Amino acid sequence: MSETTYNVIVPEKGVPIKAWTKGVALEDQARQQLVNVAQLPFVFKWVAAMPDVHWGVGATIGSVIPTKGAIIPAAVGVDIGCGMMAVQTDLNARDLPENLKGVRDAIEKAVPHGRTNHGGRGDRGAWNDIPARTLDIWQTLKPRYDVILEKHPKLDRGNHSNHLGTLGTGNHFIEVCLDESDAVWFMLHSGSRGVGNRMGSYFIELARKDMERMFINLPDRDLAYFPEHSEHFDDYVEAVEWAQDYARWNRHLMMEQIVASVRSSGEVRPFVAELKAINCHHNYVARESHYGENVLVTRKGAVRARVGDMGIIPGSMGARSYIVRGKGNPESFQSCSHGAGRAMSRGEAKRRFSVADHERMTAGVECRKDADVIDETPAAYKSIEAVMAAQADLVEIVHTLHQVVCVKG
Repeated sequence: MSETTYNVIVPEKGVPIKAWTKGVALEDQARQQLVNVAQLPFVFKWVAAMPDVHWGVGATIGSVIPTKGAIIPAAVGVDIGCGMMAVQTDLNARDLPENLKGVRDAIEKAVPHGRTNHGGRGDRGAWNDIPARTLDIWQTLKPRYDVILEKHPKLDRGNHSNHLGTLGTGNHFIEVCLDESDAVWFMLHSGSRGVGNRMGSYFIELARKDMERMFINLPDRDLAYFPEHSEHFDDYVEAVEWAQDYARWNRHLMMEQIVASVRSSGEVRPFVAELKAINCHHNYVARESHYGENVLVTRKGAVRARVGDMGIIPGSMGARSYIVRGKGNPESFQSCSHGAGRAMSRGEAKRRFSVADHERMTAGVECRKDADVIDETPAAYKSIEAVMAAQADLVEIVHTLHQVVCVKG
């Protein structure tokens, strides 16, 4: 493999960093975080940085961190199992109504989204009356959750069943998209909601306390880790695996709700969904084999891209998204980016752009056009085209999508 496909950063201490950032800006803060991670003694071979890499808590979003003998909770993050789902339908652009507001309204009624009352009683982003289908799935998840709670009762303070099948806030979204042949797709982005956030936050804090107790100095306290065979390592892995399953079901249930709501909206003809269906995580940890050794691979804002793996790389509210097939590049630990990646903080986006800017950048998309979504406006993100060009050796593009409806929390 030619080294021209990525940049190599060689820190003074630790392993190298292979960064697929040719033609894409790498901010100084993110670079420093990559260097911090590279110094940890249990990182295997090198750290891989994806082209959408940007600053996160502890570890950058858009990084792939292979480890032997330890796991870093902040490198998974607090939205454990966050990921994408997309389904292709047999609808065509000509089957959609000229005004798409009815389609957007139907989806917004079917899927709780956003957050009110600080997540308290009556929060519009949670179920008030949990649907029977959601309760059935919760019953399959609950026994393992109860086992985790027995060991860590403090975890039982987050929303759980009332968040299953709900969208959330921030960069989580539901979209109706058209591909290059005008076929209609439904696509969504969400994770493990309140219960996963609670688990992530709890174990990050627990790891910090363990480091203090063991007198281990770190380049960043957010890189606190659990050594394998330590008291909390197995508990964390168990919690992460459960939250990943919850997140996958969360997306699956939402997609069922979206398909049913559009079918019954009266806005389109009867249709078949799931001609193709893809459901992939991009914040998670997995046991994998690389270079002949068994390692733990933490992907924080990165998607697994083994040979033939189908993945989803979304752009911003007004940009293209891509359905991709993995090329299995060993140097990226068979990974690719999870999106365009933020070009600036949410606060900076709100300072820099107006509602008029946002309206211009989302022209032709049926979506919110108010001040509360300016932090998600397209220009707050890197160019998805530049990101895709930088990782041409990681994935091949199968479908190019552009959205016509976007639901934000």
